[in-house]
This record gives sequence, structure tokens and C-alpha cells, in this order.
Amino acid sequence: MLDRTGELDIDRKQRRAQAPRPVAKRDPQVRITDFAETKLPLDAETAMAEAARCLQCPTPQACVRACPAGNDIPRALWFIEQGAFLEAADVFRETSSLPEICSRVCPQVVQCEGSCVQEGYAEGVPIGMLERFVIDYQRQVEDGLPVPDVAAPTGRRVAVVGAGPAGLTVAEILATLGHAVTVYDAWPKAGGATRYGIPSFKLPKDNIDLKVEQLEKMGTRFQFNTKIGENVTVDDLLDGEADAVFLGTGAGVSAPLKIPGADLDGIYQATPFLVRANLTPDELPSYMAARPDVGKRVAVIGGGDTAMDCVRSAIRLGAEEVTCVYRRTEAQMPGNRLERKNARDEGASFIWLAAPIELIGDAHGRVAQLRCQRMQLGAPDASGRRRPEPIEGDEFTMAVDTVVLALGFWPDPLIGETTQGLETHDWGLVTADEVSGRTSRPGVFAAGDTVHGPDLVVTAMLRAQAAADSIHTYLLDLPIES
Repeated sequence: MLDRTGELDIDRKQRRAQAPRPVAKRDPQVRITDFAETKLPLDAETAMAEAARCLQCPTPQACVRACPAGNDIPRALWFIEQGAFLEAADVFRETSSLPEICSRVCPQVVQCEGSCVQEGYAEGVPIGMLERFVIDYQRQVEDGLPVPDVAAPTGRRVAVVGAGPAGLTVAEILATLGHAVTVYDAWPKAGGATRYGIPSFKLPKDNIDLKVEQLEKMGTRFQFNTKIGENVTVDDLLDGEADAVFLGTGAGVSAPLKIPGADLDGIYQATPFLVRANLTPDELPSYMAARPDVGKRVAVIGGGDTAMDCVRSAIRLGAEEVTCVYRRTEAQMPGNRLERKNARDEGASFIWLAAPIELIGDAHGRVAQLRCQRMQLGAPDASGRRRPEPIEGDEFTMAVDTVVLALGFWPDPLIGETTQGLETHDWGLVTADEVSGRTSRPGVFAAGDTVHGPDLVVTAMLRAQAAADSIHTYLLDLPIES
């Protein structure tokens, strides 16, 4: 271990005065021509300089408390400051199963970076970019992700349903412990929401491919184009295929918009739109392989990160005018403010305090106009945000060629409908113990968005880590067959 005690003797005012080096991005007019990553990687010199701005605060450090995974950020940054990049990467891997993904998609601005004490003097340390730097460095040096040692085979078999963040996390932990793991997924490739919901300009898909490659080297099997509940049921898996089943199917069913004209051509739900916009044909079912023809004018309805993903994707598809329509003000938007800045830089516009009330089609049945109701903010609702209320008689109509609905997501109820004794609630969310992930069906565990609804990748990962520990205990307690 390296000794960090000397760091506390350094003049902290001097450290605070060190000018941060802004995270570089590709020019907006260049990056809108493709789906390549927006942020440019740090070089070693910049990474070391930025890591040196960490004050190595005495415990408990605010950044660690603000990180859902509890990453030992100061220790990792101390290694980076010294140029010990592989050691820093290993620190992140001690607590995170998916640092190559979380470093890119976590909202650090409201987590670790937003809690950095440097925020009061300059910009906080760019922890997410530093994590990305050392993880990318590690994979370049080691020609892929590091493959952990695998315990001797236990003879126990686990079926993981869903190859998203939760499923991949469970697969890695249980494979490391010596269990035989098979991952089933309805899509042609792994990743779940990280591949089929997050555009490549935020998360390049090679990060997911390398994770799959790592798991395959550990003995994990993948079976794609297999929808559990349709091609085969959970009951089938437990009847000879597996000793335990983990459900990590996510929440990928888009919430509908119930207004007149919602069935017109040119109207997309967020997930199908994003999938068709930024993935290659080999990653898609044949019926989704063609990219959307968005026309000149696109309206995106919604205010979260998915809405910004749709806005920025529409721009890359060639739309000349892309407008986000949201029923509250920007202050009440749930998404990452930096993503809104990226969208603005790329040419998007916003209409606040407006809710769609009708979609109007042309003579060919394609959407041509969006009619909206002006809104005002009333008393807070259950979420704590002020409730949007209509201003009677104040309406407007805008011309559109395409409308994308980014209104939230529900789970697919199929698993609950086809699994005997599996308790679900609220449109198909699986009922599971918060700590163990145990469901009402013996031998079946669940975690992630399929239990709690849409949330962060890191949240799904953490709950999956806990579920994996419970599955391991369950498997060890099973009677040994003679």
C-alpha cells in the first residue's frame, strides 16, 4: 500500500487554487454527424494533474458517501496522481462490477463530483472522467477487461434472465464463485438498456462487448434471441435447466400517450426510436433494422435523460429543427443538466410548461401537427415537484414530421403472467425482498429495474450484487443429490 499521510500536510489553499482543466468535448458541429462519443478522453498528464486536486479529505469523505457504490475515490485518485493507473483501476473494481459503464453514464454531477469540497472554490474533481481514464487504460494494457480467478465448479447451475446491468453483475459474481451460469436475453446482443437504450455518443458499445467477452472467458454462456415467458418459461428453466433463476429483465416497455392521434405514422416510443437510430443491423431484430426517417421537424415529449437521448439522436438523423416539449419548467426536469447543455450546444430548442393534447395527421395518415396546452405550476405533487396545471384556453399548434414519446417506462408483465407463484405489482414489477432479492417463488430472485422500475445503472448493479450473494447462499444450502 502507498502512504497517503503526507498529502494532509500540503497547503490546502494552494491545492484549491490549482486551476481545473475543463473536460474536452468534440465540436458540436462535428459530433452531430455521427454517434461517436461526445467527451474526449483525458491524457495521462491531465489525469494526474486533475487527480492531484483531490484534497484527500479525512474520512468520511463526501465523495465516497455520495457514490452509490461506495467507491474509495480518494484512494483511487491518489494512485492516479502517482501515475499508478492500474492500481487505481483495481480500486474502482473493488466495489463496482461495471466501472467501464458507470464511469460514462452515472450522473456524477449530482453524486461524487457534486459533493466534492472543491466545488466551493472551483470545479469539482472530474471523478467520472478519471475513472473512465484508468479503466480504459487497464483494458488497453491487458487487451481487454481483467478476468478474475474462478473457484472450482460447485455443480450448481443458474439461469440469468436478462443481459442488462443487473444480469451481467449477477453472472460475474456467481461465475467467480464456481457456479455454471447461462444468461438468456430477448435481444440479439447483451447489454439491455445500456446497449438498446443509451446512445453510443454516451456509451460506446465496445464497453459492453468487452464485458461479455470477459464473462465468456469465465465460462458464462449466453443465449440470445430467447424471450423467457414466450420461447421458454421460468418454470421450464427450474425444471431441469437451473437450480436458481435470477430475473433482471428491466423496465423497457415505453409508457403510452393517451391523446387523439397517438396511432398516426411518424410517432415513436423512445426505446424503438433509440434502438433504430444508433445500432447496427447485426444488433437488431430484422423488423427494426431500418433507421427512422425523421423528416425536418421533430418534437420530443418528456424531460428526463431519455428525452435528451432522443433529442440528440434526432439531430444526428438529420432533423433540422428538434424541440423538446416539457410540461414543467427546466428547474423541475429530472434529467442531467449537462445532457441538456449538450443538446442545446447541438442545436436543440425547448418549450417549457406545455403538454400535448392532440396529434393531427395529414392526408396520408402521418403526423403533421402537434397541439399543446400551456401549463402553469401549482402545488407540489407526491414527488415534491410543483404540479403542472392547464391554463384554460391557452393552446398552440406546431408543425412536426416526427414525434418521439419519452414519457417513462414500465416492466414487461410477461414474466409475471407466465411464472407460477411469482408475485408482481404495479404493471408487472416483480415483488422481491429489498436486501436478498428473494421473490415469492422459491429459487427465483430479482433485482434492478424489474423490481423498482427505471433507475440508474449503478442502482441496478448494487441490488444485483446483493441478490447474487443471496443466490450463492441459497445454492450452497441445497441438498446434495446422491
